[in-house]
Amino acid sequence: MSLQIKLTRSLIGSKKNQIATAYSLGLRRTGKVVVQPDNEATRGKIFKISHLVEVSEV
Repeated sequence: MSLQIKLTRSLIGSKKNQIATAYSLGLRRTGKVVVQPDNEATRGKIFKISHLVEVSEV
């Protein structure tokens, strides 16, 4: 199973750890979509920046 993650809000004004989390997922620009494996590490990252992203299962 994989997760499709889209950065829907800008990282401007976010905390440094949230920006680092988005970068670690491969999200650098608003509107960028990445596919990541569905595991505990990815879920934890998504939880940390859940207010900035949209997630759907692929």
